[in-house]
Amino acid sequence: MERYKILGTNINPVNLEESIHIIKKTVKDGDSIRVVTANPEIIYQATEDLTLQTIINTADLVVPDGIGVVWAARQLGIDIRERVTGIDLTEKILEAGNRMGWRIFLLGAKPGIAEIAISKLYQKYPGNTFSCYHGYFTQEEEPEVIRRIKNFDPDILLVGLGAPLQEYWNNENNGLAKVNMGIGGTIDVLSGHISRAPRWIRAVGLEWLYRLGREPSRISRQKKLPSFVKKVFEQKKTKQ
Repeated sequence: MERYKILGTNINPVNLEESIHIIKKTVKDGDSIRVVTANPEIIYQATEDLTLQTIINTADLVVPDGIGVVWAARQLGIDIRERVTGIDLTEKILEAGNRMGWRIFLLGAKPGIAEIAISKLYQKYPGNTFSCYHGYFTQEEEPEVIRRIKNFDPDILLVGLGAPLQEYWNNENNGLAKVNMGIGGTIDVLSGHISRAPRWIRAVGLEWLYRLGREPSRISRQKKLPSFVKKVFEQKKTKQ
């Protein structure tokens, strides 16, 4: 699969439809892949954490999660047509699973949140079979979490432990499902605990600003963006 490097991190130049096609084919063929949704924050963090960069670069599919990644690609002459956010790809997975009868495990969020998400998902996507566990398990509880996942035998394992913890966890536990994917705070959104930006805000690429207004604690992550932009310009300069 075609790949380009943004600040040393591999990105597959895929759109949303291409991404879900890869996932559907993986499940159908009985293969196993690890998916990373790479946003500017984690790409920048990977420049300072080479272990993380290796984990991302050895994933089977790395999608461009965020308008900042699309912007960076254009600066570097890379043809990436659209962002592929974790929540959008998750919704495509839920839609596909609803038709194909997939088994989907949600791992993450505070205790009780994933259960609320599942109750809502069963109403909207009754063709899927769901199970879950919260993301606040201890090291001592982890073997039980893994046992539950294995016993459920999921087609899709959606891990919302936050970046980069979910990337480390998926790498260490690759193969628990046909598709392992990190989804950040998506379970909170699916539960209704956090609302998505209106569609028009997403369309103009300002969902990050909407989320910052709703979750001021995200400011520590957003502080990395100027450094990300600076490094992109440095990479662009070296290519000229």
